[in-house]
Amino acid sequence: MEQDWKLVYSAKSVYDAEMMRGMLESAGIEPVVMNKQDSSYLFGDVEVYVSPEQAEQAEAIIKSIDNE
Repeated sequence: MEQDWKLVYSAKSVYDAEMMRGMLESAGIEPVVMNKQDSSYLFGDVEVYVSPEQAEQAEAIIKSIDNE
């Protein structure tokens, strides 16, 4: 993954992050999910990143989903 990708969403579960990835993909955005959870104890976050060019659009979509 490129260094300049932007974090747009963070979740405690893989399921939530994958759901957000699917919603962003359906809007034509190409997200990357990075699982930063500890494999033994499942603490930490699962993060969704997008390219800088798509960050503003992704943030708008996430905001509209959170407001529903």
